[in-house]
Amino acid sequence: MTLRTTTAPSGLDPQDVDERVRRGEANETTRTTGRTTADIIRSNLLTRINAILGVLFACVIFTGSIVNGAFGLLIIANSAIGIIQELRAKRTLDKLSILAEAPATAIRGGRPQKIPQHELVLDDLVSVSAGDQIVVDGVVRHVTGLDVDESMLTGESLPVHKYPGDTVLSGSFVTAGSGVYQAVAVGRDSYQSKLVEEAGAFSLTDSELMKGIDKILRVITFLLIPVGLLTIWVQLTETGAELNRAILAMVAALVPMVPEGLVLMTSVAFAVGVVRLGKRQALVNELPAIEGLARVDVVCADKTGTLTENRMVMTGIECADGVEEPLIAAALDAVARADDAPNDTMRAIAEALSHRQQEHSYQAQCVRPFDAAVKFSTWQLSAEHHQEDLFVLGAPDVVLGPGALATTANTLAAKGLRVLACGAVRSDNALAQANGAVPDDAVVDQPWGLVVVEQAIRPEAPATVEYFQRQGVEVKIISGDNATSVGAVARAVGVTGEVVDARDLPRWEDDPQAFGEVVARARVFGRVTPEQKRDMVRALHRRGRTVAMTGDGINDVLALKEAAIGVAMGSGAAATRSVAQLVLLDNSFATLPEVVREGRRVIGNIERVANLFLTKTVYSIVLALVVGLATMNFPFQPIHVTVAGWFTIGIPGFILSLAPNAERAQPGFARRVLRLAIPSGVIIGALTVALWLWINPGATASEQALTQASTAAFAALIIMGVWVLGVVARPWNAWRASLVLACAGAYVLIFTYPPLATFLKLDATNAVLMLKGITAGLVGAGCIEATWWIGRVVGALRVRNAAKK
Repeated sequence: MTLRTTTAPSGLDPQDVDERVRRGEANETTRTTGRTTADIIRSNLLTRINAILGVLFACVIFTGSIVNGAFGLLIIANSAIGIIQELRAKRTLDKLSILAEAPATAIRGGRPQKIPQHELVLDDLVSVSAGDQIVVDGVVRHVTGLDVDESMLTGESLPVHKYPGDTVLSGSFVTAGSGVYQAVAVGRDSYQSKLVEEAGAFSLTDSELMKGIDKILRVITFLLIPVGLLTIWVQLTETGAELNRAILAMVAALVPMVPEGLVLMTSVAFAVGVVRLGKRQALVNELPAIEGLARVDVVCADKTGTLTENRMVMTGIECADGVEEPLIAAALDAVARADDAPNDTMRAIAEALSHRQQEHSYQAQCVRPFDAAVKFSTWQLSAEHHQEDLFVLGAPDVVLGPGALATTANTLAAKGLRVLACGAVRSDNALAQANGAVPDDAVVDQPWGLVVVEQAIRPEAPATVEYFQRQGVEVKIISGDNATSVGAVARAVGVTGEVVDARDLPRWEDDPQAFGEVVARARVFGRVTPEQKRDMVRALHRRGRTVAMTGDGINDVLALKEAAIGVAMGSGAAATRSVAQLVLLDNSFATLPEVVREGRRVIGNIERVANLFLTKTVYSIVLALVVGLATMNFPFQPIHVTVAGWFTIGIPGFILSLAPNAERAQPGFARRVLRLAIPSGVIIGALTVALWLWINPGATASEQALTQASTAAFAALIIMGVWVLGVVARPWNAWRASLVLACAGAYVLIFTYPPLATFLKLDATNAVLMLKGITAGLVGAGCIEATWWIGRVVGALRVRNAAKK
């Protein structure tokens, strides 16, 4: 990265700025990885289930029977839940992005000016100091001990010392010193924007639940048209019914075929999970993300910012022979207090010693600030008006000569720890006088000891890793930092196994098989580039693994986008929060087990209640086809099928969906739920049709006779539906048994309370017909019970045979 022109030290003048804005060389970025409000509304409103229900609702409105269109409310409910949640998440992320956009300091017309980041232009001189973000790519012009943290871009935790002519990249932060750089790439041309651009457009979370439901809906969609045409033709030509009644019969036949409540229940269960996780400071961008993390079997965790905090901690002092630890501590404390521009290491020393009562009292004055070129700093210590020799703090290979202390320093460094050496030198020592290159005899006269510093491991990280391992989820640590350092952190949090330097990996493009074998085998990776992180996730997906990726930096964007579930830290880069499905607002890795537990609860319970909804779909298909082929009038009105879902499916399903459930998510959702739903639905449909053939008074009968016969058939259907609820609620306990009994009692009230029965178009006054209906219902319940027991026996035999193999 080079300067096309060198901006004068006074910076650009207003005419220069205006000219660059006209040429489109301002720091405007319109690229976004998140969805717009219109996209969110469109994706939640224009769904297959809404299209089906919308057409059927329009048919009911055409007849003028508003009460029979009650199912239309599900269109609003289905859409509103997803829209409200995703807009809420978008609003939160937008606020985080705004808060993160501190103004930049540009030198214009010879004086510094605070301006919004988007007003920076190409060739602007930007002034930065400790704590500032590099907002556009640039080339350093002037520095005063400038150290830049590029971990957001590379994953490397050690700050990089910058000199005039060096490159600085957008997305990095100044950790120490100050400087001025000239902007050479702004807006979409900056490194940060290009990396985000490569992540591609926003894509929805893959959800097996949603896929299974959509697969069922596709089949139902193909059935609706022929069944609807058959039903309305039979009603008009064979039974002689009037047009409005024929349309209502068609809708009554088709609405229960659509598992509309299952979609709503899934959204509600996800939404409740979102609320619960929100209390733990976990922001869910998309509802299905809860399911996704419950299914993962590999968690790829970034080191910096995820397992470790973005700060250093001093973990100890190693003393040289004959030197007492309080002496070193007092000198370090004085130096840390005197440092006007402390870096991460000096801040860690200051924090560790700030509350400690020192046995010695020193005052320190900086003689030479730390310089990455010579790797040390020198300080003049004084105690009680007595001037000591110079105190040196720096890299052990520079400060120390051969000996036991140097050996200890090498041992500690091999463990991934950051080690500094300290000691005293005479004023005539070449090391104290070094102004340029380090002299050959650059060693202290009197070594004092070693200062050991390391990145602070998040307190919750070991327990979180242990939880995943206990649950059979493999944890891999992937970082751009030094492989030795990453390995040390991995061991500290409980991840053991092969450590790989990613620079030694074969290229994914050249040999994906060899690349994938190493990724599958090893547990810890260092020096990983953003592109390699993405390729590692791809390699694991190719091996059938479901991968969750955590990260906080720009360097994690590609991998987060590629992973089945991306998890970003709230303090991380805006781009990572945008592409991730889950954002940990409190930056706590410990929240992930809660997300897994919540996902398992949602998936297990939705699978349980899906049996109820799909049983209704199956018996509705049987009813519609058999009644249509037999050219009979349809037994129910739309309001009946709506009422049938109240206490056999809707209300109990909602309650069951919120119950505790810790079962691990398993693939094959659609296959498992249909195993119970199909036989149960066929039994209910067949016995209801058989009863209707027996008691049907014909389409030309009086309204009262039709209502009484329809009520008897409805009673049979309700008894069998309640029994299916009892089967699904197993294993029973006090509250589940009470739930089933309460639902059965609600239907008894509906049938026996005259005003309510009249409103719902029911008439249970014909005792003979009601006895026939109850008998048919009990016979069906017995058949459903037998089917359930047979299924259990077959399932047990299958498990036993699999175990033998």
